[in-house]
Amino acid sequence: MEAWRRQLDDPVSAFPIAKAGPAHIATLKTYDPPLSALEGRRLAGAERRAKRMLFPTEDGDLVLLVHLMSAGRLKYLQAGQEGPKTPAFRLAFEGGAQLVLTEAGAKKRAGVWLLSPEQAEAELEHLGPEAFGIGAERLAEICAAESRRLHSMLRDQRVLAGIGRAWANEILHRAQLSPYALTQDLDGESVERLADAIDSELARGLELRERGANDKRTYRVHNKLAEPCYVCGSPIARVDFEEHTIYYCPTCQTGGRILKDRRLSKLLR
Repeated sequence: MEAWRRQLDDPVSAFPIAKAGPAHIATLKTYDPPLSALEGRRLAGAERRAKRMLFPTEDGDLVLLVHLMSAGRLKYLQAGQEGPKTPAFRLAFEGGAQLVLTEAGAKKRAGVWLLSPEQAEAELEHLGPEAFGIGAERLAEICAAESRRLHSMLRDQRVLAGIGRAWANEILHRAQLSPYALTQDLDGESVERLADAIDSELARGLELRERGANDKRTYRVHNKLAEPCYVCGSPIARVDFEEHTIYYCPTCQTGGRILKDRRLSKLLR
């Protein structure tokens, strides 16, 4: 998300908006003010809060908020550059450039909101502190206040903002911690490793994304089922849930123990 923000910051502020929309009915979450209120205005740039992109107008009156969820993608198209025929959302700029939102799959979960600055602030107030740079001291306080599995805590934007499912897998592997470890059971040394892993993995991901790396080159654990762990060579294992998948190394993270999910356990009974 931060890599996208940096890529979009200058281009989206270069020209006024000629036409806002259309937007898919499932994607646009607000109706007042209408998208047409953006037309003729210039965006001030791109901002980010957690996994949400914010595009405030230069006059300070409006904020376009975009939540990509897991399958949404934002792309800036230069004038004349071919794009999708029916994106989930489109901004057309004077001069012919476009900002388009696409979403893979049948489920339309990505969202677009057009808000006042006060409404945008309220929309984001439930989010926790940004994960990058959180530090061991603050992270220890967060872990002590929670009572849940580490993977679940890292993905919860209300607790720690900015980490998705894939990066939770990468971070926990780097920290050599089990995804099922309980937050309140972490000792000081484990919290230090987790804080260091958050910063190092997110920084690594940002650097690679800015260089144009795709998922396959960026992730070393996520979506690597049965491939050798880059540290010890053991096959990467997976736990499947309804809405997410955990990837981990049994040797590096769980002392050789294979983790089970409830659905698999029920099938094996």
